[in-house]
Amino acid sequence: MRVLVTGVKGQLGYDVVNELEKRGHEAVGVDIQEMDITDPVQTEKVITEAGVEAVIHCAAYTAVDAAEDNEELCRKVNACGTENVARVCGKLDLKMLYLSTDYVFDGEGTRPWEPDDERHPLNVYGQTKYEGELAVEKYLKKFYIVRIAWVFGKNGKNFIRTMLNLAENHDTLTVVNDQIGSPTYTYDLAALLVDMIETDKYGFYHATNEGLCSWYEFACEIFRQAGKQVKVIPVSSEEYPAKAKRPHNSRMNKDKLEANGFRRLPAWQDALRRYLEQVGAVQPSAE
Repeated sequence: MRVLVTGVKGQLGYDVVNELEKRGHEAVGVDIQEMDITDPVQTEKVITEAGVEAVIHCAAYTAVDAAEDNEELCRKVNACGTENVARVCGKLDLKMLYLSTDYVFDGEGTRPWEPDDERHPLNVYGQTKYEGELAVEKYLKKFYIVRIAWVFGKNGKNFIRTMLNLAENHDTLTVVNDQIGSPTYTYDLAALLVDMIETDKYGFYHATNEGLCSWYEFACEIFRQAGKQVKVIPVSSEEYPAKAKRPHNSRMNKDKLEANGFRRLPAWQDALRRYLEQVGAVQPSAE
């Protein structure tokens, strides 16, 4: 299969291209230099000329706090850009896989979010990703909308990298303890996305590594595995204010993966260990 991947320079796009090629598919990786998704004419030209059967749309504006001050740009990329890709995929009858986020939900309660739950975003980033979902639904029948959360991968900025950098010159850190979710390793996620694109099992899915934690617990495990002596102090979201409001509850029900024959991702602690080995933060374990 020949597949176009947007956002190839980001954490996920990078791993998706590698996974496609590893399985013998042809990957056409593009970023803003090759295809500016906010330009509808260029988007249609590039996708049409690429001669692909499917598009995995990883490109996004993901600076959650900055989005509050740059709403127009965030919407241009996440909503309008996704609409441009979706329109072309619908016109050419291509499969489209769109990466969305737990931020489309309001984060209330403790019940895990179901793929078909009502969406009520809390911030600009979540709202624009929701608008992207609506565009995909509008233009396509052959679509997968996969909501992910707390993403980390080799090729880009992420929470783990931030914690490790802070550990270089801090012996004490404060991290929020009242936001609960599941980290997602792009290497594991990429394998699932390629599994999906190889099928016609369309629809909404949730995909994160298995297990739950708070950001505080995530930070503690990062330092434990990396062998860093850093004291982590748990604080509430109110004590650590951010420009964009975050959901307290990012638990997501992933039963639909198994129901459609897809494997769940490994435990997040195992994913963290493999990531730390990949970036050279710890020595590989003897297996």
